[in-house]
Amino acid sequence: MSRVPGWIGRLGAGLTHMSRTLEQRRAEAERQQAAADAVEPQPYDHVPAPPDHPPAVAARPDPAQAVPWGVRVAAEAGWRLLVLAGTLWVLMRIISAVQLVVLAFVAALLITALLQPTVARLRRGGVPRGLATALTAIGGFVVMGLIGWFVTWQVMENIDSLSGQVQDGIDELRRWLLNSPFHVTDKQINEIAKNLREAVGANTDQITSAGLEGVTVVVEALTGILLAAFSTLFLLYDGKRIWEWTLKLVPAAARPGVAGAGPRAWRTLTAYVRGTVIVALIDAIFIGLGIYFLDVPMAVPLAVFIFLFAFVPLVGAVVSGALAVVVALVTQGVFTAVMVLVVVLAVQQIEGHILQPFILGRAVRVHPLAVVLSVAAGGLVAGIGGAVVAVPLVAVTNTVVGYLRAHSRETALRGTPRPHGATSTDAAPAAGQPPAADPPGAEPDAG
Repeated sequence: MSRVPGWIGRLGAGLTHMSRTLEQRRAEAERQQAAADAVEPQPYDHVPAPPDHPPAVAARPDPAQAVPWGVRVAAEAGWRLLVLAGTLWVLMRIISAVQLVVLAFVAALLITALLQPTVARLRRGGVPRGLATALTAIGGFVVMGLIGWFVTWQVMENIDSLSGQVQDGIDELRRWLLNSPFHVTDKQINEIAKNLREAVGANTDQITSAGLEGVTVVVEALTGILLAAFSTLFLLYDGKRIWEWTLKLVPAAARPGVAGAGPRAWRTLTAYVRGTVIVALIDAIFIGLGIYFLDVPMAVPLAVFIFLFAFVPLVGAVVSGALAVVVALVTQGVFTAVMVLVVVLAVQQIEGHILQPFILGRAVRVHPLAVVLSVAAGGLVAGIGGAVVAVPLVAVTNTVVGYLRAHSRETALRGTPRPHGATSTDAAPAAGQPPAADPPGAEPDAG
């Protein structure tokens, strides 16, 4: 019993010590909490003020800026090319729909470029404009009509003898094939002739329809000739006013450049037509004399065909020369055909290396590759007519583009554009350019 109070006393002392320790710890925690509350108030007691500037958030880049520069340039050029291609396609569809009218007007332009200097010369001599136009047009059409009549007359006069000579030539060719090193037999030749006859008999309907289509072509050709004749008359008589009216359709901002480019384009076209006529005439004369002295029949009609085909660059010379060689082969034999080929090649070499550079000069200088491609494209688009007008079109386009580039550069250097509404007389020539020729029919009026 004496030990129990002592144990209870020690237990009470331990509990008292533990209670003091807990109170000290609680007081220390309260002091730390008070210090923390003094530095950062509780969210329940105080709401912080908004910041002066909103937080920086990374914005998404502009889609146009995100596309690489090269792709953007290609896209800009691509849609513009698509617009130009669509415009060109629509234009070609319209031209194909009125192809006869377009070819007739282009032919009238070429004829006007050939005859307009004569009208201008008569006007300078004091002849009234209407009379000068009538005399020039009638003279030109009469000369072309006489040439056509002469060719037809020569063909009709020599057709009987030519048929006999062709038959003799075929027989001679047959004998040459039989005795040639190609080992051609008479049976093979007869088989070829039989196949030809059967092909003609089996395609009689197609030949008949082709003949009917030929009649349609003749009617269209006559219509085109009449349209070209009327257009030529009006271009010779009133070409200056037609050009001034055309300028009014051009936007005012581009009118000064077009007004200066038009006369230069006309000068290029005139130089091309004159030079081509002179070169074709020289070809026809010398090749015609060669086949005449070689005793080839229908030398004059062949010379006329050579003259006409010379207006189709590259292709025309080959076709007309081949025609002359074939006629010589079937009528006079292999030796004469070889001699005709030598004459044709010699004249064409002189034409290509001497006549065209000297006569045409720098006025219509076009790269040979451009000539080949333009003739091929013109032939595919519009046949023979397209092949004829392809090269002068390329030459005129080259002149116009060169002048517009020089005009734009000169205007940029001056810094002051020309007044709107300027006519061809107001447009000064570009630097290094000679004075421009007049547009079609723009000879000076006398009273």
